[in-house]
Amino acid sequence: MEETKKPHFIISLIPIIVLLTLLVFNIKIYGDATLDGSNQLALFISSFVCIAIGVFGYKKKYELIEKKIVESITMSAQAILILLLVGVIISIWILSGIVPGLIYYGLFLLSPQYFLPAACLICLIVSTATGSSWSTAGTIGIALMGIGKALGIPDGMVAGAIISGSYFGDKMSPLSDTTNLAPAVAGTDVFTHIRHMVNTTLPSIIIALVGFTILSISFQNDQATIENIYILRTAITQTFNINPLIFLVPLLVVFLVIKKVPALPSLVVGVLGGVIVAIIFQNNLLHTFFAQQNLPPTIFSYYKQIMYIAYQGFEIQTDHELMNVLFNRGGMASMLNTVWLILMAMVFGGSMEGTGMLQVVAEKILSLVRNAGSLVAATLASTITMNILTSDQYISIVLPGRMFKSAYEKFNLHPKNLSRALEDAGTLSSVLIPWNSCAAYISGVLQVSPLTFIPYCFFNITNILVATFYAGFGINIVKLPPTTEKSLD
Repeated sequence: MEETKKPHFIISLIPIIVLLTLLVFNIKIYGDATLDGSNQLALFISSFVCIAIGVFGYKKKYELIEKKIVESITMSAQAILILLLVGVIISIWILSGIVPGLIYYGLFLLSPQYFLPAACLICLIVSTATGSSWSTAGTIGIALMGIGKALGIPDGMVAGAIISGSYFGDKMSPLSDTTNLAPAVAGTDVFTHIRHMVNTTLPSIIIALVGFTILSISFQNDQATIENIYILRTAITQTFNINPLIFLVPLLVVFLVIKKVPALPSLVVGVLGGVIVAIIFQNNLLHTFFAQQNLPPTIFSYYKQIMYIAYQGFEIQTDHELMNVLFNRGGMASMLNTVWLILMAMVFGGSMEGTGMLQVVAEKILSLVRNAGSLVAATLASTITMNILTSDQYISIVLPGRMFKSAYEKFNLHPKNLSRALEDAGTLSSVLIPWNSCAAYISGVLQVSPLTFIPYCFFNITNILVATFYAGFGINIVKLPPTTEKSLD
């Protein structure tokens, strides 16, 4: 039947070429401001190029393509809700003094000479404990960005260290969703999967830490920096009431995540806890806001001010410029550009899948497999390609996992080889693609352009290169013993 005709491989590349061309134009014209709308429209235009080819060239039913697009968008609904709540939690945690407090105490403990490796290790520990790169970047990552600014370290370097540490835990923690998803798709168990990942992950994180240490050595704790730090600490204490009790709220959120309470309820608890802490400890600050608006300190005034900060973001004007840069941020509205990007990315992924072009591209990659090493390399390439096309790390793990599973069985390879390749490329490349939902989230939370932080994501880049090196030379590719081919131990 003409309706089920498979698209030609070259034709399937046209939407991708259009997208990449528009993205290059956007980078050339808009630079770091590509997420303000140009990339979103590039994805939207490329989606309709794909749909037009499917409908007019291959007689695909538009209704079926649209259904796939809707399904794709539905898959991103949870991420969008989390993103909007993170915008709220950032502004409320600034108001409550939690973020200023983390920065205040962090300035006592961290110095420029070892800040980058220390930031990476801090995020590594937190993300391993929680299993979430998003939670780590959205909480401790925000404070570390503030400390990095105070120490005079470029935003891209700080964000790269935060991302490297955060994605280590996202990849290695048994609490991580992707760490459980990859072995489930491949057909092995999570702890076998984690043990096998150590072979590519450990050398990668060591190389990353060495890289961050070398970068940090160039920064000195000169007198000007020391004075700036002292002035910032003083400005923070003059504006916020810094009390150790305010940190009970982030500790509660971390506890809930460790106990595997779903992300949305955990974030809601974080917001409510932040509101309570703000009313108790930052009452003077709230009264300052009331005075600026000629409002009496009534329950309605509290409601109005807190609600405004939750959706519009925290806003304050002080004589300290860095204070204004650090804390005038957050709010649900601040995440809308990122939400728009995710929606358009899901439209593109859904249109590619609905027209059958996504499957054609994946099958072409699979046809290049000749041996075990090339199979692993094809898995890595296919997974990264899926991340580029679908803008979703979960799809990039699930689809190649399903597609390559039988090939690994054919080559008598242990399924842990497949699960490791899915995470080496799927989990870690997601934040390296500017229009991917992960990169969009990190950019929105840390307020750093993907083009600025991607070169400094040392762990993510190194791990993909190490995995590719292993595949090219057939290193650490484990076959199933002939007598225990069915065993996954």
